[in-house]
Amino acid sequence: MRQRLVRVVGGIAAATALLAGAAACNSTNSNNNSSSGGGDKCGLELAYFGALTGSAANLGVNIEQGAELAIIQYNDKHKDCQVTLKKFDSQGSPDVAPGLARQLIQDKKIVGIIGPPFSGESEAADPIFEEAGIPLITPSATRPSLSTNGWKVFHRAVANDSAQGPAAGNYIKSVLKAEKVFIVDDQSAYGAGLADQVKTVLGGAVVDTDKVQADGKQNDFSATVTKITSSGATALFYGGYYQNAGLLRKQLTGAGWKGTLVAGDGVNDPGYIKAAGNDAAEGSILTCPCAPASKSGGTFVADYKAKWNIDAGTYSDVAYDAANMFLQGIDAGNTTAEKLNTYLSTVNYKGIANTYKFTDKGELDPSQIVVWAFKVTNGEVVPDVEAPKS
Repeated sequence: MRQRLVRVVGGIAAATALLAGAAACNSTNSNNNSSSGGGDKCGLELAYFGALTGSAANLGVNIEQGAELAIIQYNDKHKDCQVTLKKFDSQGSPDVAPGLARQLIQDKKIVGIIGPPFSGESEAADPIFEEAGIPLITPSATRPSLSTNGWKVFHRAVANDSAQGPAAGNYIKSVLKAEKVFIVDDQSAYGAGLADQVKTVLGGAVVDTDKVQADGKQNDFSATVTKITSSGATALFYGGYYQNAGLLRKQLTGAGWKGTLVAGDGVNDPGYIKAAGNDAAEGSILTCPCAPASKSGGTFVADYKAKWNIDAGTYSDVAYDAANMFLQGIDAGNTTAEKLNTYLSTVNYKGIANTYKFTDKGELDPSQIVVWAFKVTNGEVVPDVEAPKS
């Protein structure tokens, strides 16, 4: 439903989106330190770095479209001085990310990056961005260790899994009241890390665990299905992404398992329902360290629908805010990557999804952390409740 992949030039090549009026820019030198008037504010570039194709592309496209909308609106108001968005399709892959990151840093007009969306590709690409000194805001990479590497360019616009994992675990305990829980993860940096957080919260309620391969590498989950159905578990937590989660849920339903699947933000996408089928997906609980996009402020929800002819997806609003943070910094005269990075260290930006302040490690200020639980209802992912933190 949100798949707009027909508009993406696939593969690992960087695809340049030259937004309307870019030719009208007065300068293309991002190393110019002047902050007056139009001048060196013109011709600057921001980058989206993340999946546009591949098994987890839905989540990446949500993010790219949110960021692109912000830049389109900015350029509509700055006809004589445009900012360009360049798109780098990582396919969400840690294997593709390093080479693509090295391509990105060769473009000296890029002063900020929205992304990467996923934790594995972030671990692979972020050291390269750090070495080049280009600030990034990830709208969705939630592995806690990403902020422990001393990277000065790293900024995370959502809570990490140290908040999401316990919230998911507490939902299973307090809302589902499940006494026997099975945990599965896909062995990715994100999926395994989130599953570990949930295990810690649930303790003795975890009756067994299993591991599967990453999205696109496994279609038959019969061995895992047998373990779950014979365990007596009434709830399953899945750490990973939507394609595998959907296939696993479909096969569990086919085997007669009646329990509830709970998963994190990597599964919070209509692609999960498509892979599982409406009947199997019904009642699944999907968490997110974000508020529902439908609760975003201003005209964002209507603007997004008008532009892309679909509803805003998971993290579309956060990406919109991330792009606008960079654009506000550029307007204030921060026209180099170094200046934008310094600007982000002191920013207090009220966006449409949240208010953003970053700690010295690049984490979102703890006072702004929120985690929601969503439920699959009648074939759609809809907000349920703010997930309990304890």
